[in-house]
Amino acid sequence: MDFGTSSDPAVQAQLDRLGRLSLRDGRIDLDTVRALFARLGNPQDRLPPVFHVAGTNGKGSTCAFLRAMLEAQGYRVHTTTSPHLVRYNERIRVAGKLISDARLAQLLAEVFDAGEGLEPSFFEVTIAAAFSEFARVPADACVVEVGLGGRLDATNVIPCPAVCGIAALGIDHERFLLAPEDGVPSEPLARIAFEKAGILKSGAPYVTLEYPPEIADVILARAAEIGAPCFEGWKVERRDDGFDYLSKTGAFSGLPLPALPGAHQIDNAGLAIAMLQASGFAMHEEAIRAGLLAAKWPARLQRLSHGPLAGEREIWLDGGHNASAGEALKAHFAGQRLHLVIGMIAGKDPAALTRPLAGSIASLSAVPVPGQDCHPPQAFGPQARGLLNVPSALAALPDDRLPVLIAGSLYLAGEVLRLNDELPD
Repeated sequence: MDFGTSSDPAVQAQLDRLGRLSLRDGRIDLDTVRALFARLGNPQDRLPPVFHVAGTNGKGSTCAFLRAMLEAQGYRVHTTTSPHLVRYNERIRVAGKLISDARLAQLLAEVFDAGEGLEPSFFEVTIAAAFSEFARVPADACVVEVGLGGRLDATNVIPCPAVCGIAALGIDHERFLLAPEDGVPSEPLARIAFEKAGILKSGAPYVTLEYPPEIADVILARAAEIGAPCFEGWKVERRDDGFDYLSKTGAFSGLPLPALPGAHQIDNAGLAIAMLQASGFAMHEEAIRAGLLAAKWPARLQRLSHGPLAGEREIWLDGGHNASAGEALKAHFAGQRLHLVIGMIAGKDPAALTRPLAGSIASLSAVPVPGQDCHPPQAFGPQARGLLNVPSALAALPDDRLPVLIAGSLYLAGEVLRLNDELPD
């Protein structure tokens, strides 16, 4: 895992402490985080209304839309998302601004002191720090992205969110989310749905995308078991220049294409709008429109600005690394030829991206992912050539005006943004 670096010595001292943490014996449960939160005064009980978002793909984009729309309406919004790309501070946004170095160092030190003897994990410390600050600083809403799964994720100590949302589902993090366990579904996608549905809470409305019956039935069963009402009857209808949002609560016609590129982002935007309606937050159509155009989510089909790394070339960056991400990339680049620069950490499926993109790839350059165990060039097929790093891979490409896609890992994406002087803000 990339724990980040900081030019601030006090922050770096805490990041070094984070780097020494581990998940003992593969433990994933809520016992430690509950004990840690109790020592911190249970900040999860004092949060502003929470928008809690899970999913395999699209949950971060949905959070970006939620934040942008709420802020366009004039609300003060806390946000915690993961992972960070360049700076650890990206994980904690307090009332619309990244947490400062000075406050971050102090906050992490407080959490580490409270967790003495509990052996919390990296993510548990992070969420404890975020929630502690969110409980301290006044705001109108919290947008919280699930880190891993949902049922046993550290964010799932939230007692009763304003609304829960579940984005696109697929197979990922198999080591943890598909580990054998009694009393859970055995079919992989049903098990993934079961884990994500673990964030649902009694009395709290929830919103989902449209899923096949084998997935939808699992979520419905969990909702019925605990008494979570489903916000149903909403949909999006695509247009050439945007989309319409329709629901029993109210419709928005002629909405613009989202600022986040990719046809799939219309679904994520629709999910965010439905969550806002289900939450009961007062929203004007102007804020919905403004949020669609203002949302930012770096390294998800992001076109790089002209900078030290990209120069004048058309370069796209995407941190996706699973089959669902591969299908989204395929749809975005349909009918185009491109040069693929790929780096992927060990344990991920190299074909998840190369198979759906096969018809578009003009050349394939494989690079290491800095600081990570990663796949060698031959894992991506006989056409792949190995290069030392992204700059050397870009320098070796012909000047043929074809676009370049750098993909396969959010860790690699973070390095690319750093090299191109595009630090997420």
